[in-house]
Order: sequence, then structure tokens, then C-alpha cells
Amino acid sequence: MTRRHPPPTPAPANPATPATGRVLRILLVRDPLDADPLNVETIRSGLVNAGFTEIQVVDADLRLPDVITASQPDMLIIASESAARDTIEHVCVSTQHAPRPIVLFTDNDDSQRIKAALSAGITAYIVDGLRAERVKTVLDVAYARFELDQQLRAELDATRLKLAERKVVERAKGLLMQARGLSEEEAYKRLRSMAMERGLKLVDAAQRVIDVMG
Repeated sequence: MTRRHPPPTPAPANPATPATGRVLRILLVRDPLDADPLNVETIRSGLVNAGFTEIQVVDADLRLPDVITASQPDMLIIASESAARDTIEHVCVSTQHAPRPIVLFTDNDDSQRIKAALSAGITAYIVDGLRAERVKTVLDVAYARFELDQQLRAELDATRLKLAERKVVERAKGLLMQARGLSEEEAYKRLRSMAMERGLKLVDAAQRVIDVMG
């Protein structure tokens, strides 16, 4: 009688960044004031079980900005029992020049603390703990929300820039209309001709008019 052996369990696939397809680098930040460091190991184990292989564990101290610069993580995870405000702010400030998704695992379900954490820059605030079977889903959702937030911020910045440029052009047109007795259409054509002749953007030509005539 031939004995059948069960097929080997496949190793979990390495979670990858949606944009590049490379393995997601995780920086697991522990709160140095926490009394129970076992929570960090629980999170780390859950990450490993979910297939994450590039995990670095560090404290939220003054060296954190240098560690982030050196390791260039794709995502930060904070383990803080009390969701300490100082720890959250330190992590968020350390990433302000190069934003990354930040996930916080904590036991603190205070609504004001949650609101403050999200306002500070936390992407996902997880109160009910981490289970290995749901870690990838949690991080996938956090990453998706982060990318959406970045897209909305970029669109808002672009809208603000267009508005600022339009104000510059409108002011330059007004100066030309007043000084040269031009109509609005004629002033606009004068600005456009100046920009084309000098190889400038319309807003840059308008700014030169303001610098000279303003």
C-alpha cells in the first residue's frame, strides 16, 4: 500500500509595494516607555507569518530620523501601549520630509487620542491588536489609504499653484491695461507674445511685468 504524503505548505509570498513590486521594507518602532515589550515581538511575529522579510526594530528616540534616512523603509509601524503623544509626534515629525504610511498598534481607544494621532499623520490606528491572519490586510488598507491621501494632496497643491499663477497673470494684465491703455484681451496677448519671444512660461513673463511695473 502506497502512503500518500500531504503536499508541502507553500511559503508565504513576500508582500510588495504596489508601485514597484519589490519587497516592502518595514520599520517597527517601539515605544521606549512601554512596560511590556512583548507586544513588539507579537507584531514582528505576525509580520513574519504574513510573509514580510525586511523588518527592522528600533526605538522611538533621537536616532530615529537617522535610522529612517539610512534604512529608507516603505512603511512604519508603531507599537505603543498607551499611544503616547510624544512617541507619535516624534515618528511623524521624522517622516515629514519623506512621507510614508504609518500604522499604530495600541491598546488605547480614547477618542481624543485617536483624533490627535490621525491629525498628527498616523495612517491607520489599530486598537484591537494584531492577529497574524489579518496583518497583511491591515497593512494593505493602510498603504492604499496613504497613496490616496498623497494623490489628493498633490491635486490640492496643483490647484493652489494654478490659482496663485492665475493671480500673477491677472495682476500683470491689470498693470499693462492701466499703463498702456490696453483692453484685457490685448494685455493678455502682450503677455503671451512676451513669453513666447523670451521662451518663458506665461506666469514668469507676468512676474517680470510686475517686477518692472509694479
